[in-house]
Amino acid sequence: MSTDPPPPSASHDDTNNLIETGTDAALAYWAAITPDDAGVLGGYPAVSRADLRGSAAFLAKLRRKSLSHAAGAKLSRVVDVGAGIGRVTKGFLANVAKTVDVVEPVQKLTHELTHGEAGRTLRETGTLGEVYNVGAQEWTPESGRMYDVVWTQWCVGQVTDLQLVEYLQRVQKNLVAGGWIVVKENLSTEADGSDIFDETDRSVTRADGKFRDIFEHAGLDIVATEVQRGLPKELYPVRSYALQPKRGKSAAT
Repeated sequence: MSTDPPPPSASHDDTNNLIETGTDAALAYWAAITPDDAGVLGGYPAVSRADLRGSAAFLAKLRRKSLSHAAGAKLSRVVDVGAGIGRVTKGFLANVAKTVDVVEPVQKLTHELTHGEAGRTLRETGTLGEVYNVGAQEWTPESGRMYDVVWTQWCVGQVTDLQLVEYLQRVQKNLVAGGWIVVKENLSTEADGSDIFDETDRSVTRADGKFRDIFEHAGLDIVATEVQRGLPKELYPVRSYALQPKRGKSAAT
């Protein structure tokens, strides 16, 4: 697998430097929010219903076209990266998978899953798997642990372009054949396709073209993509990308 640096079109050094130098501030921001939908969704808790429905429909479409992951039976194991309080885990992934692992750097947020009432059913049924309190840029899946879906949502704005490429290269090695890495993120609306940096949570919002360049450098093909519907017009557009290793390359290359 190529370990080349991120593409020239994606090398906005100023933005990447802001992300790297703002890591502690970003973690402090997320540690200070209320551990509920309003907190993790920036004051828009009503967004959750449309988002979860859209995500479930997106995965269902992928499975209808899949020979190895056909709809019906539950998936064996998936992972929720950037899980926060487990909103996506509880509202979507737990309905389609036997086991859901969680990756989230802020322990205050995952506490709702591991010890809170909201996560009790997941714990008692064994649906909640491993909880890793690290960021996407630091997480390396355990050797031999394979995932049908690596769901990565609303978190890669906290990592640099190079960190995102490296993350995608790592996790595809633990992807079951025919499985998907899904990246669901806000999109920049700048006419020139430039990044938008948010000083509040020290995150970057990338353009569609930037994401496509990053996926290419990570050795991934986009097998499906769509824009989330039903969100307030004042918010950034949100797009889901379903990714698989390029044909002719094994995930472990």
